[in-house]
Amino acid sequence: MRIGIDARMYSSGFTGIGRYTAELIRNLAQIDKENEYIVFLNSPEFEEFEAPAENFHALKVNAKHYSRAEQTDFRKALNAAELDLMHFTHFNAPILYSGKSVVTIHDLTLSKYPGQKMNSWLHRLAYNLVLKRSISHATRIITPSRHTKHDLMKLLGVKNEKIEVIYNGVGKEFLPATPNDITKRQIAIRYGVEGGYLLYTGVWRNHKNLLGLLAALHEMRVKKNFTGQLVITGKEDSIYAPEIFATVKDLGLEKSVVFTGLVSDKDLLFLYQNARVFVFPSFYEGFGLPPLEAMSCGIPVAASDSSSIPEILGSENANFFNPDDVIEMAEKIWEVWDDEALRAKLKEKGLQRVAEFSWKKMSEETLTVYQEALGLVKG
Repeated sequence: MRIGIDARMYSSGFTGIGRYTAELIRNLAQIDKENEYIVFLNSPEFEEFEAPAENFHALKVNAKHYSRAEQTDFRKALNAAELDLMHFTHFNAPILYSGKSVVTIHDLTLSKYPGQKMNSWLHRLAYNLVLKRSISHATRIITPSRHTKHDLMKLLGVKNEKIEVIYNGVGKEFLPATPNDITKRQIAIRYGVEGGYLLYTGVWRNHKNLLGLLAALHEMRVKKNFTGQLVITGKEDSIYAPEIFATVKDLGLEKSVVFTGLVSDKDLLFLYQNARVFVFPSFYEGFGLPPLEAMSCGIPVAASDSSSIPEILGSENANFFNPDDVIEMAEKIWEVWDDEALRAKLKEKGLQRVAEFSWKKMSEETLTVYQEALGLVKG
């Protein structure tokens, strides 16, 4: 069979959908030598892509999401490829594409938290049109959590039997730190990190609740005499950054917050490994990979109790808080920071939990969905 994979968000780095797509391709190449795969890419990823096996072939489309090229050039490329099945790894797909397809819906963040990037009527219309078309046309839908599956059923009326929950994996490179004082000193100098620190990694959009986290940090400084730092990685979002920087200034946190900007995969791994506590204050997540990666590095986690987060992390493997309650958030983060026995307990439980997540398993289950969609096995 000829199976297409939408890899326009392909990335081997630690980035959500890009990482999911890269791991899917890499692991499918290891377990499936029979089917032929056509991998659709944009530049510059197309030029950097190395086929992982002889049955994988790259095709350049250069069609950005929500663009006219997505609806025209991408559709033409799909039709010309004469596919038996197309896997859209994100809901963005040509509306008029009529071939058999599987789609992965990672979350419904834009439905619940559109933020400032998707609040024009035109953007909302395009989003809803593309999303509903992808869902209605797909033979099968993959979600990374039961929570996202329930969102699809509740908000968009998708039938239970059409959706398959397949958890993401955690990379094998995420391991507890080995003693390396030189590396620690290098990172401390490079980013201005001093001593123990809280770590947040992710995008800066409003559903991530960074303003709440900053308020909780201020609460800890005032009520608990907290003297550690909060390290925030990620690209400075031009829309949300001004409010975040203003909040840091208003709360007097200039010396307590370290903004690293985008960091290399190697540096991010070291930042994970050497954090005292990883914090994840999101209002909404379809899966939530960063806290699992932190757990895999042996770092205890304090996290929001909303959306899919308790499902993925496990109810006893992190210190959970209500993301709407800044005082409770501060208290729960402080408990992990201050209690050595609790940190040791969460470290042990976290390492046990992440052992249940595997990119190979994800790819095996995805291949089964392909076979079901093609009528080769019964669903």
